[in-house]
Amino acid sequence: MYLGLDIGTSSVKGLLQSEDGEIVASHSVALAISRPLEGYSEQNPQDWINATDTIMSSLKDKAGHHLSQLLGIGLSGQMHGLVALDKADKILRPAILWNDARCERQARMLDTEYPEFRKIGGNAVMAGFTAPKAVWMSHYEAELFNRIKTILLPKDYVRFWLTGEKLSDMSDASGTLWLDVEKRKYSEQLLGYCGLDISQMPGLREGSQPAGTLRKKLAEKWGITAPVVVSGAGDNAASACGLGVVCPGDAFLSLGTSGVIFSVTDKFLPSAENGVHAFCHAFLDVWHQMGVVLSATDSLNWLSEITGHSVASLATAASTIQDKHSSLMFHPYLSGERTPLNDANARAGFIGLARSHTHAEMAYAVLEGVSYAMAECADVLAKTGQGPSSLLAVGGGSKNHQWLQLMADTTGLTIHLPMEGEFGGALGAARLGAIASGASLTDILTKPNIKHIFHPRIDYCGFHNEKRNRWRATYNAIKSV
Repeated sequence: MYLGLDIGTSSVKGLLQSEDGEIVASHSVALAISRPLEGYSEQNPQDWINATDTIMSSLKDKAGHHLSQLLGIGLSGQMHGLVALDKADKILRPAILWNDARCERQARMLDTEYPEFRKIGGNAVMAGFTAPKAVWMSHYEAELFNRIKTILLPKDYVRFWLTGEKLSDMSDASGTLWLDVEKRKYSEQLLGYCGLDISQMPGLREGSQPAGTLRKKLAEKWGITAPVVVSGAGDNAASACGLGVVCPGDAFLSLGTSGVIFSVTDKFLPSAENGVHAFCHAFLDVWHQMGVVLSATDSLNWLSEITGHSVASLATAASTIQDKHSSLMFHPYLSGERTPLNDANARAGFIGLARSHTHAEMAYAVLEGVSYAMAECADVLAKTGQGPSSLLAVGGGSKNHQWLQLMADTTGLTIHLPMEGEFGGALGAARLGAIASGASLTDILTKPNIKHIFHPRIDYCGFHNEKRNRWRATYNAIKSV
């Protein structure tokens, strides 16, 4: 038996998987986000611990016999969050999360003054990353910053509670901007620019390497032996493991709160000037690139909230709108944008809105606008020379077939929709736990069976390319004023 724990933003999920790949039991616990000021996004790390404990108790009740046979625990988690501990390993302040925008000024300063971040860290410095959060603390919470003994990422704080070990993995550590991504080790230079040093960082492991064993007290409480806890991966790399997207050329499209195109590469291929993320994958000698859109399904959720129509009814209404019959456009920049704009101050809006437009046309424009944003990501990934030729589609938005066809038509990529199943970070984490326990990579990291294939429709591709040019031009014009 193998357990995957995914420390997400909205929930913590636990998934118990058998050696033959069957999902025996799962449970999730919702998390709250604190937003004390505009642009702030924080969580109490103790909430992750409480949620994990609740999940383990639930799995014990549901499948105690199977849980007692547990061999490995894998971890997945939301990236970029900053958990600051003092010399007594006490939490100094609430964790600053990936979608916190308070440190835009610090991010811009690091990106402008220290070009090594783009060269060594492989990424433009954005407000979502960990490094500018630490610099923000040094500016506005200097007394707390000076007391920092260790900085951990969210899932690594949970690991510390599980095992007593302060360790991280290459994929998640890439998102701090303190890693030399090509050499897969910390950069003293990049840490120094933030007033930190390597002694304040957790140790590093590859994603499937052992990273401690479960504390005896917890093992006894949950009715299991002391299984290996593996290093794990950041949420997107873990999801890639759940999908079998682990070889150069493999890629997936995730339509969740944010939208992601994740593409595996055989080398470090930074393209920071285009807002592309270049990170380590969960395995040695493999890297990946990501294009990230911050508001994917969140754009439809927002429209639901302000119109009073459910997301499902909006999707149904949008399906009545024909692709070539809508002039309305939407910029999905509700929370700023990453790829390719790297603009935390970008804002959303409808363009061409008329009195005659209905909620159906607005819903369609939202689907189309997010599709155009994902197409922009696909374009910049292609420019690096190892862009994807097809995508596996996952996430809540992938249930909308109209949206996937739009994605195929706007990106020009064939999109494969897997059969129903679990493909998230928790499954990928469980698979990493299995590998650390001796299972074969080829046996474990399999791809799902495909339910439907969406091919780009040539006549629609040309139409959307022309409309996307106008869509992009309106962003540039609005930004100028």
